[in-house]
Amino acid sequence: MATTKTKSVWFCSHCGNEYSKWLGRCPACGEWNTLVEKEVVTGPAGKAARMSVPGASHKPLPLKEVSTTQEDRVSLGSAEVDRLLGGGIVKGSLVLMGGEPGIGKSTLSLQLPLHRPELKTLYVTGEESVKQVKMRADRLGGACDNCLIFSETDMGAILSEAEEVAPDLMIVDSVQTMYCQSVESTAGSVSQIKEVAAQLLRFAKESGIPVILIGHITKEGTIAGPKILEHIVDVVLQFEGENRGAYRVLRSIKNRFGSTSELAVFEMTGSGLREVANPSEMLIPMHEAGLSGTAISAMLDGNRPFLFEVQALVSSAVYGTAQRSAMGFDVRRLNMLLAVLERRAGFKLGQKDVFLNMAGGLRITDPACDLAVISAVLSSNFDYPIPSDVCFAGEVGLSGEIRPVSQADRRAVEAARLGFKRIFISSYSRLDRKSPGIEVVKVADIPALVRALFK
Repeated sequence: MATTKTKSVWFCSHCGNEYSKWLGRCPACGEWNTLVEKEVVTGPAGKAARMSVPGASHKPLPLKEVSTTQEDRVSLGSAEVDRLLGGGIVKGSLVLMGGEPGIGKSTLSLQLPLHRPELKTLYVTGEESVKQVKMRADRLGGACDNCLIFSETDMGAILSEAEEVAPDLMIVDSVQTMYCQSVESTAGSVSQIKEVAAQLLRFAKESGIPVILIGHITKEGTIAGPKILEHIVDVVLQFEGENRGAYRVLRSIKNRFGSTSELAVFEMTGSGLREVANPSEMLIPMHEAGLSGTAISAMLDGNRPFLFEVQALVSSAVYGTAQRSAMGFDVRRLNMLLAVLERRAGFKLGQKDVFLNMAGGLRITDPACDLAVISAVLSSNFDYPIPSDVCFAGEVGLSGEIRPVSQADRRAVEAARLGFKRIFISSYSRLDRKSPGIEVVKVADIPALVRALFK
């Protein structure tokens, strides 16, 4: 008869990888002095708990006999969150929501049950007291009789209470504060996070109750804890944006029941997060026309096109060494674009300070923003304002060429809908459909852009 054995293994507290001996540096993530020794039990430990999906068959089935009916979903009362999840949260699913401190994770998770008072919700808080949650609920606009607040960190007590209450939705804030008594380590450790996530997944699948799990992120911007946490859950949502800015972007990183090419935009107000159904109207210029150093970029994030303002300021270097600063944009890419301007187009910006800002506090990663950045920098350098009815969508290569971007026709349609008259794109772009009401100007390189824009 096989017996259980105990052995010591080493876990990386940063990425969660397991090793048989101590190492100074984790080979997986490259971090130093992050390996922690843990004792694990090997061999059979009794009959394992059975985890099943409600309504699923436990016998092998031919692929053609598998039913393709739609999953049973529950609306959360937020049109943007429902669209991000693919039409609502699926029953029995485990959703992980991550983000920086103060970004709005707890606010959004509490707004959901307040907007759906007919849903019986169990809100488990491990970071705040019941009174603190009540104060936030009052600030968000009221209370809900069906929203039950439970301040607890012991997973055994939480699951027992959840089985007794039998809610329609369960929210746990946060995974780093929960612990299981069967694991001999502190809350927030690699082994605790793995066990907590596994128990919540088992509970969700067996009961059919959807669970929203709140998670912290590290200084690198990734969700804290082992990477297996993101593999266990069904959906991973991540909040992005500057805490000092008004806008927040909720992005789908992983979704087993829908597309990951969706995002939702919110505005942080005194009464909570407000949905921004049309981000373009909020991010386009909010100042008088005729100012130099501004350009409008037609961006496509996921499947949603929207336009926002790029602001640039070019001035003579005061302290001898030129400064390069970018808010919401990769400063290394800004340096590359400035080098292309100097080497390929002959604009001497080496002795000038260049400051760049993305309006609304957004973080932009779409390379289609390159053309707007170049135009805003040149506009500020020449002190020549760009017409307010012009926008840009193009990537700039190292040889100074304007490269095509995906779905240029959708960007042009969104620009035309907002009243723009011209859009600058690459001459190599292929438009699948014409955009009535807007002139498409195709440019091949930066000199061609300068001739067409600053004539």
